[in-house]
Amino acid sequence: MTTNAKRILEIINASTAHPTAEDIYKGLLGKGEKMSLATVYNSLGRLYEDGAVRKIPMNGEPDRYDKTRRHDHLICEKCGAISDAMLEDFRETFEKKLGVAVDFYDLKLFWLCDKCRKEAAEK
Repeated sequence: MTTNAKRILEIINASTAHPTAEDIYKGLLGKGEKMSLATVYNSLGRLYEDGAVRKIPMNGEPDRYDKTRRHDHLICEKCGAISDAMLEDFRETFEKKLGVAVDFYDLKLFWLCDKCRKEAAEK
């Protein structure tokens, strides 16, 4: 793993915010690291291909990146905030229902976060 990839991985592993490539780039700059945004994107692509990070595709928004430990996500339909959801592993259930071996899955649950729900109630 390259030094750049290690630095990017450190940012992702220390984050609870599911950063975008640009967030990671800004985090690196804030630490005094000299790395181009293109290098961040290229390194993220390799880290994803190597299974070192998870990529969370966001409809119409930049992809987010996350740790690889098993967990799912709650995504606010209004503001796009992402929260980790620690649910049981449903692979066995899916395999029984579908009759196929499931290597992995990525469950995204959509909701209104507390802030957006409160704003909607005030209207």
